[in-house]
Amino acid sequence: MASPQAEVQTGERRSAQRGEVLLKVDNLCKHFPIRRGVLSRIAGWIKAVDGVSFEVYRGETLGLVGESGCGKTTLARAILRLTDITSGSVTFDGIPVFEQNATDMRKLRRRMQIVFQDPYGSLNPRLTVGSMIAEAIKIHKLASGEAVRERVASLLDRVGIPAEYMNRYPHEFSGGQRQRIGIARALAVEPDLIIADEPVSALDVSIQAQIINLLKDLQDALGLTYLFIAHDLGVVEYISDRVAVMYLGRIVELAPATKLYRDPKHPYTQALLSAVPSLEPGVRRQRILLPGDVPSPADVPRGCAFHTRCPHAMSVCREQTPPNREVDPGHRTACWLYEK
Repeated sequence: MASPQAEVQTGERRSAQRGEVLLKVDNLCKHFPIRRGVLSRIAGWIKAVDGVSFEVYRGETLGLVGESGCGKTTLARAILRLTDITSGSVTFDGIPVFEQNATDMRKLRRRMQIVFQDPYGSLNPRLTVGSMIAEAIKIHKLASGEAVRERVASLLDRVGIPAEYMNRYPHEFSGGQRQRIGIARALAVEPDLIIADEPVSALDVSIQAQIINLLKDLQDALGLTYLFIAHDLGVVEYISDRVAVMYLGRIVELAPATKLYRDPKHPYTQALLSAVPSLEPGVRRQRILLPGDVPSPADVPRGCAFHTRCPHAMSVCREQTPPNREVDPGHRTACWLYEK
């Protein structure tokens, strides 16, 4: 992995080039109905994603972190229109995603791809590696005949899989190799945006580093934009230009990675980062232990969703939802502690 100084310089370089918004999510909500009784009447709602807004700039990596069940994967599926939304909007390169018909949406999907968390379940066991990568190329008519095979060989070589393995089946590969194949499949249609949904959580630590470095190399070579979803804060810090912290379906803090890790504002972010071991010899972080459990998304607390566990909760936190405001240049947080 690159040195911290090199990472800061890379982040500063990307920040200087930033300006063009590739993906915009505006007040996105996805609520699932709770049905009960013989007639399956709606008895409530699970607020998996509840008013999420953010932007992703072309060529950057936005990390999305949070505890399991906070709505990260649901948000990813909603962005790609793999699930319907309750309200809000998603705009990709100026195109409103949920206003496209089936034909236009198929064209748009080529530009937005996903790398799944499970490298075992995301590959079709009945298809060879070459066949599943070639399938996307043929569907979008990017090549034909022998050119398809050459393209598949080139993609496998780019992700570190020998081209002669294209006739093998997924069960013949290790977990890390399967994830490389998943990345090659996503690259097959020449996307602009790749959503990586916890792509290394199922892998050994040494393999995680290889996959993360592969993603960074591909980004530099192809100009890719990433929405990188994970719960490993160390991995997110290494790969991300900016980081968004999600809690109970809402984004509570968003900032450049260096700012967020050095000076977290939201109490939830502070508690998360306090659990990350320090790499500096002799330095120990003071652990912030949060009381209680994460509330159910079917019964989100009134006001600030975090107030039931927050050590700084005030009366206003129990009554009103805090606005997501800028507290420092480029650093936004939803917390009443920073209201003037």
